[in-house]
Amino acid sequence: MSTWRRLHVKVQTTRGLLTSRPVTQRHTWLKGHVLLCQSLSTCTPLRNDFFKDLEAQLAAMRKKAVDALPGSSWSALEINPNLPPERADIVIVGGGVVGWSIAYWLKQKERVRGEVKVVVVEKDMTYSQASTVLSAGGIRQQFSLPENIHLSMASADFMRNINEHLSVLHEDPVDLQFNQSGYLFLASEDVAHIMETNYSTQRDAGAKVALLSPTQLKEKFPWINTNGVALASYGLENEGWFDPWTLLNAFRRKAISMGVIQCCGEVTDFKHTTNMVMTADGEHLGLRRIHSVKVQMSNSLEYQPVECAIVVNAAGAFSGKLAEMLGIGLGPKDTIAGIPVPVEPRKRYIYVFHCPDGPGLDTPFLIDYSGVYFRREGLGGNYIAGTSPEEAEEPDTSNLEVDHQFFEDKIWPYLANRVPAFEKLKVTSAWAGFYDYNTFDQNGIIGIHPMVNNMYFATGFSGHGLQQSPAVGRAVAELILDGGFKTLDLNGLSFRRIMAEEPMLERNIV
Repeated sequence: MSTWRRLHVKVQTTRGLLTSRPVTQRHTWLKGHVLLCQSLSTCTPLRNDFFKDLEAQLAAMRKKAVDALPGSSWSALEINPNLPPERADIVIVGGGVVGWSIAYWLKQKERVRGEVKVVVVEKDMTYSQASTVLSAGGIRQQFSLPENIHLSMASADFMRNINEHLSVLHEDPVDLQFNQSGYLFLASEDVAHIMETNYSTQRDAGAKVALLSPTQLKEKFPWINTNGVALASYGLENEGWFDPWTLLNAFRRKAISMGVIQCCGEVTDFKHTTNMVMTADGEHLGLRRIHSVKVQMSNSLEYQPVECAIVVNAAGAFSGKLAEMLGIGLGPKDTIAGIPVPVEPRKRYIYVFHCPDGPGLDTPFLIDYSGVYFRREGLGGNYIAGTSPEEAEEPDTSNLEVDHQFFEDKIWPYLANRVPAFEKLKVTSAWAGFYDYNTFDQNGIIGIHPMVNNMYFATGFSGHGLQQSPAVGRAVAELILDGGFKTLDLNGLSFRRIMAEEPMLERNIV
């Protein structure tokens, strides 16, 4: 009862506190046998002190109520602060470099700050198995398709000026460690004509590339054995390698600073509706629309449905499996519903080796016509190398274990042949990562799926998603917010080619 009286006194006091004119009043109340006098004014500090005191009184009352219950350790259940919001405009599934690039560009393009609510869902915030950070980190314009050339040129320009885009106030500037030593492709007599065709395409697109004869190649890089080399293609600018982890973190840091919400969890289901329509061929087709995604929290039984207007599938090597949750590819064969998203994980090994007498600072990212590649890794005679296996020899993708015999059998002989100094080397470490491999034509898939009218895809880049991520993120944001591509024409990379069975084959896949 005494507590209530004290609260009554405080409430009565507020009447004096909230008067509209600065006055000083003297009030007197009788509390028991104590005469209570208090001088009141309308000044802000006293008002703040009053509410702090009131809050303390209420907290004490709550504590007494809790202590009165059986078991003094009892506490009310609290909401998990890591749960995603119940509603968002756009949910991006996949927090790799492509997903975070899309998130950044969506916020960059919004007309009013906070206009677009974006959530990025990533199941492994350690990125221990992420394709982004397990790649070789190369960037090149030496492709055979104009779309890939333009994507990489735009991305290289973004990276050269990265702090104009991704700097954050009061944070350290971004240092990509962008080493522009170029790519050097070698061609045998059998494929030299393809290199010449690719060179013309690259030059027409604006890429700075030069063709070298074996003699010119030997003069520029004396450490190369030119036996078997008929022609070489060398990138003069905007090619080389950079730190993948830094690029990923730069996109993520900037996007979060702009209001993007990060969620550690896994999308395990979709709530959607289906409308049946008939195609021109008389085929019954179920058109789906997603209404919410179910996010299962990591290491927990908790999950959160997130209502959304748009979903972006940037799940990389596992984007095909995500699409299957909506029935994509699970329909009858020879129907639209039976056409899967042709993206699957392919495991690739990267080996680090030491050779104190190897090539020096002018070493480019060299791609031998055998498929074996290597580049310098830092200083002190360290290098990384790898190659893609034959189709029939694709390794098991259930784990990321490294086959060390693969280096001995498939890589070292070609390294030693092309660079005699590599006859003596020592492998110091190795790792494996996944390509989001497009089995249809080894090219990216960018755009909306014809069966799901609010799911956009950015996947299937088959090893060059990291280097193209800045331009890909902008392209997807344009599709969503502008209704079409504005900067680069990437319509050729849509699902249309897959439905029409018209592959856009990229010849320069490493």
